[in-house]
Amino acid sequence: MKKKNTILAIGVAFVIGFIVGATVVLLKGSKDYDTVFVTPTDPSPIAKESPSIEITEKIEDLRETLKKDPENFSAWVKLGNLYVEYHRYREAIEAYSQYLSFKPDDPDVRTNMGILLRRLGDYEGAIGEFRKAAQSDQRHSDSRYYLGFTLLHDKQDVKEAIKAWEDYLKVEPKGKRASQVRTQIERLKRIHGGNDAKS
Repeated sequence: MKKKNTILAIGVAFVIGFIVGATVVLLKGSKDYDTVFVTPTDPSPIAKESPSIEITEKIEDLRETLKKDPENFSAWVKLGNLYVEYHRYREAIEAYSQYLSFKPDDPDVRTNMGILLRRLGDYEGAIGEFRKAAQSDQRHSDSRYYLGFTLLHDKQDVKEAIKAWEDYLKVEPKGKRASQVRTQIERLKRIHGGNDAKS
């Protein structure tokens, strides 16, 4: 019971860290699609207010583009991004899935997929997407970071969370986020006597 309460406390601390300063751009602006900001702690899977007429027209334009050219990769991501903006996560996942059917090794889009699945409560699906993203890019830090977060916060799997975060630190050993992760790993190991225990 004490260990579970401690894990919960660590999880709460991490959530606060995400909300305050750990919002990450998962889809980098250097690619041929727009940047989208996704925070993995958004509690609501429910759509926000209806999109404006301008956004609705953009969505319809993208749909028409994709009917004519279903292999327009950037259009699938742009469509997904618009759905994310209005919390239409299932439609966003569908759009990202279409993109990934053509470009399965894109770790940024796959990580975004994982975050959206987590928002919908599909923790196993999210973990699977984070693992695939990490496998496709040995230097991809975000997928490893969110994998550790989901394993600890949602699955209470201390051993695997520590492994994921240690893998993350190999990729991103410096910076505020790395410092926070290193501190949490030390606490978890101290509480659980290393990484041999689950929760």
